[in-house]
Amino acid sequence: MTLQEIINDSKKIVFFGGAGVSTESGIPDFRSVDGLYNQKFKYPPEQMLSHTFFVHKTEEFFDFYRAKMLCLDAKPNKAHLKLAEMEEKGKLLSVVTQNIDGLHTAAGSKRVLELHGSVLRNYCTKCGKFYPVETIVESTGIPKCYCGGVIKPDVVLYEEGLDDKTVTSAVEDISECDTLIIAGTSLTVYPAAGMVRYFKGKYLVLINRDPTPMDSSCDLVIHSKVGETLSKIEI
Repeated sequence: MTLQEIINDSKKIVFFGGAGVSTESGIPDFRSVDGLYNQKFKYPPEQMLSHTFFVHKTEEFFDFYRAKMLCLDAKPNKAHLKLAEMEEKGKLLSVVTQNIDGLHTAAGSKRVLELHGSVLRNYCTKCGKFYPVETIVESTGIPKCYCGGVIKPDVVLYEEGLDDKTVTSAVEDISECDTLIIAGTSLTVYPAAGMVRYFKGKYLVLINRDPTPMDSSCDLVIHSKVGETLSKIEI
């Protein structure tokens, strides 16, 4: 079956996306040739984006975070826009994303389950007050709240657990949908990748530039760019 035929035959689709969904918006994949993990820094990116580093080397954390994690000029691409259209037309139940860029919401999607949080939200670690991303961008050194607490991005750092409510909602949607489209992810980042096993529906589709461990288990595998592939779909 083609992707168009599968979507035509589906009533409740869940889209599970990773970094490859946003590369067409100019946001590099962490693990690609020009991604963060292949650039040279004073410390490994995994260390600089860890909870321990945030607590003990807070100023260096923010220097790296401002320079490499905020891609605020990026705009939604064809994938984000098509998914918003699919939701509006009643085909798509939700978007489950590993990305923290907020582009699905910017494209108009309403039910977006952000497993790793969002750079657009930030909060005081002392009083809980929320701050927009501009607060981080416009500050220097360690951004502080009026109460004196450190303002932390609402993103899941290494060593931190995922938000229980978001995970539960994602698992419920994946277990209820008739079609699961996995896209732009190597399915190697856990626990997010493990959620796929909750799928009990009819069609399992994988769209990814490179082969993944899940390819042999899918009903349809497309090795191509996500935006290019989804833009050809008619709803």
